[in-house]
Amino acid sequence: MQTISRDEHNISRKHISPAALKVIYQLNEAGFESYLVGGGVRDLLLNGRPKDFDVATNATPEQVRSVFRNSRIIGRRFKIVHVRFGRELIEVTTFRGDSQGKDAPSNIKQKNNKMQQSDEGMLLRDNVYGGTIEDDAMRRDFTIKALSYTVQGFAILDFCNGVNDLEQQQIRMIGDPETRYREDPVRMLRAARFAAKLNFEIEPRTADPIHDLGYLLGDISSARLFDESLKLLMGGYGQAVFTQLQQLDLFSKLFPATQQCIDNAPQRTAALIEEALKNTDSRIAQEKPVTPAFIYAALLWPVVQQLVSNATGNAPPSQALQQAADQAIRQQITNTAIPKRFSIAMREIWDMQIRLEDRPGKRVYSVLSHPRFRASYDFLLLREQAGESLSELCQWWTEIQNVDDDKKEAMIAALGKQPKKRRRKPKKKDNPPADK
Repeated sequence: MQTISRDEHNISRKHISPAALKVIYQLNEAGFESYLVGGGVRDLLLNGRPKDFDVATNATPEQVRSVFRNSRIIGRRFKIVHVRFGRELIEVTTFRGDSQGKDAPSNIKQKNNKMQQSDEGMLLRDNVYGGTIEDDAMRRDFTIKALSYTVQGFAILDFCNGVNDLEQQQIRMIGDPETRYREDPVRMLRAARFAAKLNFEIEPRTADPIHDLGYLLGDISSARLFDESLKLLMGGYGQAVFTQLQQLDLFSKLFPATQQCIDNAPQRTAALIEEALKNTDSRIAQEKPVTPAFIYAALLWPVVQQLVSNATGNAPPSQALQQAADQAIRQQITNTAIPKRFSIAMREIWDMQIRLEDRPGKRVYSVLSHPRFRASYDFLLLREQAGESLSELCQWWTEIQNVDDDKKEAMIAALGKQPKKRRRKPKKKDNPPADK
């Protein structure tokens, strides 16, 4: 272990969340050890501003809960405690130890100290609590996440040579990479995410097994992979993540149908995805709102288009699109679950593309007032940026949003389209009463 004293590192308490410091000090006052751990320490050492601060302690989740009334225990695979201070959430974990819990301290109840693994080695439950911060550090995945900060002397504790890896700008697995990936295949996605976020290299021994073990992601629940996909693609560095996922052959495990479209038309499909991720990264950097519905609509649009082009029969364009959307979403949710609130928004964005392309006479006003118009218009621009020949259409919709009503009427009239008259259905006559 390397102890880095206060005068040898750049972390100051003024850069740490007051809520995180409060949790650390209160746990210490209650007689427990506690440390700032994980990505927050890493980002502080890199002169960044962490979004989250995590705390590790030798207190059990139940004991942490007893110290903080503003907290709750979550998780089954590995129990953690969320301590809430207004809108800020501090995550508190108990030190993890060896699989048998041999060195667990007296405050740990052995009946709760359990690890369960599948026949393939994947961790199903990891509520194995250890006795020291070093035990906990050795159970973490990457060296750059195994750094701890203590308020006792304000030092950095480095058990896995993580500071050196930060200086070398590399992602390195703690322990045998293949074994650790089998324990939790999501670690492969984390390696890609950290490499993209930090602009680091994944050191060869850590990267090499990923190409052969990517199939293990098929054992992870689709709900968990959806959450991981949001961390990958909506963290502000999605474009770099996409490049990493392609290089490691992991994108195909999350979005197999989209990967097939990339293989069939690499330039066109990849351009759309990269433009969508570039725009999302830009909006996040500007602190503008983003939604999974938009990025997923972009990721699956090539699949929808392919299904429409392969469809047989003479269904109207809108119906053909709806059928293709149903099929694309059904296929995707076997890999990453898509909550209904997002899949509905995706369908609306796709449906609106036909209406935007058609410019339906007087019904242009209903299109402009549609709740999903802005996202659909942005999606149209995205398609044009990715290479589709839509420049005249994009210009028309851009202009009509910025002119007065008289000009709008002139633009609609220039289209030469009139709204279709609806046929009125004849009223049904009441049937005469039956003869008795």
